[in-house]
This record gives sequence, structure tokens and C-alpha cells, in this order.
Amino acid sequence: MPIDESLPFVPLSIAVLTVSDTRSLDGDRSGDTLVERLVRAGHRLAARAIVRDKIEAIRAQVRAWIEDPGVDVVISTGGTGFTGRDVTPEAIEPLFEKRMDGFSAVFHRLSYDKIGTSTIQSRATGGVAGATYIFVLPGSPGACKDAWDGILAAQLDYRHRPCNFVEIMPRLDEHLKRGKLKG
Repeated sequence: MPIDESLPFVPLSIAVLTVSDTRSLDGDRSGDTLVERLVRAGHRLAARAIVRDKIEAIRAQVRAWIEDPGVDVVISTGGTGFTGRDVTPEAIEPLFEKRMDGFSAVFHRLSYDKIGTSTIQSRATGGVAGATYIFVLPGSPGACKDAWDGILAAQLDYRHRPCNFVEIMPRLDEHLKRGKLKG
């Protein structure tokens, strides 16, 4: 898709969350992949954390970032499969004010080209909460590359045409403002 070079690049503040019972920051290849790509694109790493595969811990970290005005986007990696420990969608989806079904559909389309029908083993998802974009990715570096390179790099770039997530950010919380004006 085309980038309109006449427009300025607008850097976003992005938080990266790795969900894992076994990884640490020095062995977090998926988190490293996301950080490397977002920084190379010109965005800012707002925060980075690793939490265990526990609904309460995942939800608490994401909720804190949603409430932080210094975080525009949250990207999580890990916990999207079907095992008993894979609970990231269950933790994060209840926080969504709006679900982004198209993200999952496009992610699976890109993933299918690389790993075939194995893509159905992922419950990648996305949504918006508190004027913050949230993307839930599988815990492999390849899946993180696919999501960033194939979807997020363009949609998080204000110059991307015909449209992008950045240009509608100022309007994501209209429903909250309307409620405050009435109350």
C-alpha cells in the first residue's frame, strides 16, 4: 500500500507485553522482534513487561497501560493457543470496547501463506479500549514478524493510504467525552 511521503511520520508510544511462564527479558525473542521493528519504524517503546500465563496478571498489566496516557498501542505476544495455560485472549478481550475482527482475519490470511492450516491454532485478536489499540499475537518470532510487517507497520503509520489507525486516534474516545458532557 502507498505511503504518502508528503505527510509527516507520527511516532506512537507502544508497549510490548510477553505472556510466558518460562521466558525472561534476555530470552524473549518474540518481544525482541516487536521492539526492534517498532523502534526501527520510528515509534517509541513506551514500556515492556513479561507476565505469567495468569488471567489476572495479564489483565492488570494491560489495564494499567490502557489507563496510561503515555501508551497509544499495546502489543502482546504469547498465550493465544489452545492449551490450558493459553489464556491471553480470555484476559484481554473483556477489556475491549470495540473488537477488531479484521485484524484477526488479515493475520490468519498472512499466516496461512507461511504455515498453512496451522494458523487455526492461533487465537490472534485485536481491539480498542480507552483510546488504546491492543493487538494479541502468538508467541513466536515468526508470527510477530508477520503481524508487524504485514499489518501493523502500515496501519500504525500516519502516512499510509488510503487510511490508517493513527488518523482516527483523536476520535477513539468520542463516546467517553459524550458521556462526560451529559453527566
